[in-house]
Amino acid sequence: MVRGNAGTLVAHAGVPSPPEGGAKSPSLPRTSPSLMVPSSLSPSSTSLLRRRKLLGPRALSIDGAIDSTSSDTNRSGVTGGTVPGKEKIGVLLLNLGGPDKLEDVQPFLYNLFADPDIIRLPKALQWLQKPIATFAAAARAPQSSEAYASIGGGSPLRKITEDQAEALKDALDMRGQPVDVYVGMRYWKPFTEDAIQQIKQDRIQKLVVLPLYPQFSISTSGSSLRLLEDLFKSDEYLYSMPHTVIPSWYQRPGYVRAMADLIVEERNKVFEEPDKATIFFSAHGVPKSYVEEGDPYKEEMEECVQLIMAEVKKRGVNNDYVLAYQSRVGPVEWLQPYTEDSIKSLGQKGCKDLLAVPISFVSEHIETLEEIDMEYRELAEESGIENWGRVPALNVNPIFIEDLAAAVTEALPYVGTMGPASDTTMVPSGSVEDLLAAYDRADLALPPPVTMWQWGFTKSAETWNGRIAMIAVILLLVLEVTTGSGVLHNLRIL
Repeated sequence: MVRGNAGTLVAHAGVPSPPEGGAKSPSLPRTSPSLMVPSSLSPSSTSLLRRRKLLGPRALSIDGAIDSTSSDTNRSGVTGGTVPGKEKIGVLLLNLGGPDKLEDVQPFLYNLFADPDIIRLPKALQWLQKPIATFAAAARAPQSSEAYASIGGGSPLRKITEDQAEALKDALDMRGQPVDVYVGMRYWKPFTEDAIQQIKQDRIQKLVVLPLYPQFSISTSGSSLRLLEDLFKSDEYLYSMPHTVIPSWYQRPGYVRAMADLIVEERNKVFEEPDKATIFFSAHGVPKSYVEEGDPYKEEMEECVQLIMAEVKKRGVNNDYVLAYQSRVGPVEWLQPYTEDSIKSLGQKGCKDLLAVPISFVSEHIETLEEIDMEYRELAEESGIENWGRVPALNVNPIFIEDLAAAVTEALPYVGTMGPASDTTMVPSGSVEDLLAAYDRADLALPPPVTMWQWGFTKSAETWNGRIAMIAVILLLVLEVTTGSGVLHNLRIL
């Protein structure tokens, strides 16, 4: 059964066995003895995340347990491969999620904006997180709905991720490693909470968590891992189940080779003079402040591009290439150069052939199908670029899927333990606790997801929701007008 998108967590040995039925444990500490962060790896030591030697290839372990509070039954999973008498092993794939239909757009946006890792508020204003999410979702929904309508009325991400899960299960079966694969989305169905609940119901005994983000960022893999940590520590069965986490895997040779294959194939197919095309890597952006606070995303992205281009050059391809960052929102400084600025600059310099490569994404979704294929292509043509090509996302590329299967296989011996360092095994070192400690210092509460857009179930609830929203809007407007910056400016609402 396919249920979930993955990151990998590992629980240390020595945790007491769960009581019959997996009863919930009392409030578990955020940091167990095996999760204590050495002083040399404290959050202030951002080199933990910034250097490949520390975030390099080995599996780490943490304690944790997950319990689901969601009642949604729209789950995805690929099961049926576990051999009787053997340990039941699960693989949890983690991903962002996307609205399946236009009616889902606004609640999806609310779940996104309600995440404190996405919209960061000063401590004194954190009580405004939900009202701001409500307001921002309502303000952005029309524009976002139009974008989703242009690609067919919904995101294809769920279907593609389920296909990836099934392909991964088949690849592991071929390796003689039967597993159940689960898909867990952060902001839409099938929610991570639902995947975790199914993992518990299936009595999985070991779990590999694999985020489908090649590079680690606090705003993607980090947010999903924090949700997992919260869920894990609330349930004793899950708390005592060994886990292993693969936080990033951009260095893996199969992934690099698959990307190089697609680039060379598209380059030779699209352009009459392939050698003249500029290879344009477009990565999802994050605010510069995230990187300054220790997010390794920028360094991992730059190294990823270098590895791919080194593989491309082995094939006699020596095109110029550029890395830029897309999806910038608001006036705050994000990672640069920005995609739109870079496209304009290339046009001004006389570039006529451009091959776009979506480097942050392994599945087609709104940012590839609409933002790159429509918005950026139109901008490129306006900027004087005459010939446009776009490398497809990996989706279920056989080399890519086989490499994920290899990553899972390599991680399994170290579930529940600290894996050895290796130059070839790209299972990153550093525990989930280390990763979370680098950015989740406030340990903010994560809200439960919503599946339907509604202000309240009763007239009284609707009245109070309206009052709270009005107060929030007034306070926001006062802050925005007096400071000239803030969340509403960041969202381009003011």
